[in-house]
Amino acid sequence: MDHDKKNNNDDDDQTLKSTDTTTNTTPVAPRVFKPFSPCRSVDCYKKLYNVNEGAFGVVYCAQDKETNEIVALKKIKMEGEREGFPITSVREVKTMMELKHENIVSVKEIVLGKNINNIFMVMEFVEHDLKGLMEFVNKSFLQSVIKTLIHQLLSGVEYMHDNWVIHRDLKTSNLLYTNKGILKIADFGLAREFGSPIRPYSEGVVTLWYRAPELLLGSTIYSTSIDIWSVGCIFAEIISREVLLPGSSEIDQLDKIFKLFGTPNETVWPGFNKLPLVKHLNLIPQPFNNLKSKFPHITDNTFDLLSRLLAYDPEKRISAKDALNHPYFFENPPPRDPLMMPTWPSSHKKT
Repeated sequence: MDHDKKNNNDDDDQTLKSTDTTTNTTPVAPRVFKPFSPCRSVDCYKKLYNVNEGAFGVVYCAQDKETNEIVALKKIKMEGEREGFPITSVREVKTMMELKHENIVSVKEIVLGKNINNIFMVMEFVEHDLKGLMEFVNKSFLQSVIKTLIHQLLSGVEYMHDNWVIHRDLKTSNLLYTNKGILKIADFGLAREFGSPIRPYSEGVVTLWYRAPELLLGSTIYSTSIDIWSVGCIFAEIISREVLLPGSSEIDQLDKIFKLFGTPNETVWPGFNKLPLVKHLNLIPQPFNNLKSKFPHITDNTFDLLSRLLAYDPEKRISAKDALNHPYFFENPPPRDPLMMPTWPSSHKKT
């Protein structure tokens, strides 16, 4: 890849300064929240437009009526709840309130509407999600930009894992990007705390295209390595600007994995034959790993890091901490300083 061997005019295409089309009011200092204070009313915020709607709630762009600060207002879905506050939202709020890191979206407060069906999380507003941004920008990111994005992602993941949290749904649409050049991990609805010894969890987690093979094969004993597989899929997607493994079903997802990386066996993945669903598969040996042929122009260090993130054996998958020290981040071009990262007008659609 020769993206960084360009003149300054080419670089300028990726440094368009954003314009604030949300409001013309000059914001003042962000609100300071006192711990353990009562929840405020959602009426303290003015909803500006709908950012998106996911499985766990609607997200609005909103403005603090007193300070003029722009925030993200996430309405927690309560439909069908008979036991009070949904457990998925309890876990998400608890996790996000406890994790304080530059590369993780911060929660400011919880606000209430007039009834139990109107509960909102107030979060920092971020201009882009990575998936939407890659669709918005019609050219490949420079190597230095990719390096910074992956370094920031791994920094957030390392912090999560050091604090005994598995995200369990890392994907490009759950990664946000600010116009200050900072990538932030969002959407902790499936996140779980873990401990030692590891206890069984549900295998039906992580969006299919980013789901680790041990989950697809029915394993309920897993740990931080499932997040690392997702990071590898995201890394490949940022490089190629297309989803690495776009399966249409769990069987098709496994088929795509096996065709790309070769059919696993006990040699490359000790314990493979003991995974719950392996005995139900009619495996046709495909001994070749074709990952290199899919990325012929990347450097050896780039390929090595990608391969370690996407190792079959979860025990051999590189940790986020070790990945941050991989030679990939120390070869030319170096990661770009966040202050020099490209910015664009907000890619959120106003609806």
